Amino acid sequence: MKKIWVKVDPWNKKMVTTALEGGADGIMVPKGYSKKVKELGIIETISEDGDLKPGKDVVFFTIKSGKDEEEIVKLCQNKKVILECSDWTVIPLENLIAKGADVIAQVHNFTEAQTALGVLEKGVNHILFHTTDVIELKKALSLIKAVEDKTVLKEAEIVEITPVGMGDRVCVDTCTSMTSGRGILVGNSSSALFLVHAETVSNPYVAPRPFRINAGPVHAYTRVPGGKTRYLSELSAGDHVLIVDFQGNTSVGTVGRLKIEKRPLMLIKAVVGDLKITTILQNAETIRLTNPKGKPVSVVSLLPGDKVLVAVEECGRHFGHKIDETITEK
Repeated sequence: MKKIWVKVDPWNKKMVTTALEGGADGIMVPKGYSKKVKELGIIETISEDGDLKPGKDVVFFTIKSGKDEEEIVKLCQNKKVILECSDWTVIPLENLIAKGADVIAQVHNFTEAQTALGVLEKGVNHILFHTTDVIELKKALSLIKAVEDKTVLKEAEIVEITPVGMGDRVCVDTCTSMTSGRGILVGNSSSALFLVHAETVSNPYVAPRPFRINAGPVHAYTRVPGGKTRYLSELSAGDHVLIVDFQGNTSVGTVGRLKIEKRPLMLIKAVVGDLKITTILQNAETIRLTNPKGKPVSVVSLLPGDKVLVAVEECGRHFGHKIDETITEK
């Protein structure tokens, strides 16, 4: 997940509160001001009297030529390196990202933030935003909290739907009010996930709950930020999940609550080309997958031949991380 630190030097209470309200991951302040930040909200501080100490935990490095790159790569192994460029350019970032260096790019406006986050179509994982312009800060915070790699979705064809009896089903209540066409990715296999639609649809019996995804049983996988997966049963309040829309646009959602209850379940089998994939969901009309046009489709109305959206990948996973090895899941 992308991170943003905000540098507030000289001290400016308005900038600090804007950073806190916008979901910044850390605030860098002059010595003596870390306590003032903590009085306004719980957040990591970078200061001589803060959680992370400049010079010890965090170092600034002004890159002047390509000769500095190897030194930066080594520094990144045990310290957080904030990169400063004598002339703002993307070339040093491109080179360092290509070499695997996890640097923090210092930027001063929204445009520079966009550039740093998009370098080599991957971008840096972390920026330090230093500005005195509240509007620029708000724009950058909005950008960084929405940035995740776009998810490639494919059409899967339903081949069979079978009731499988009772099981422990997980409802994921997020802190996000989702709109039509959005949900989270869920599946029996970490490499084949169905786009389960949020409960945005009205019906005569249940009011819409657009913050909720009736996601699946306890064993199922879901995609989380950083390209990882987790079991639904592992999630808890404060954790992050990946919210995806039918076009593959992604954002980060925060789990507010998890509800696990015994409910009747159904097995859904589908194919993507020659690949057979499955998921298990609650057997109820309010649970919906997503069709290629972004419309929610109730699982009880699914028929063989219907098309739904899924995310598939070739490699397997080990403890939620992608790994290039042969893994068979049935």
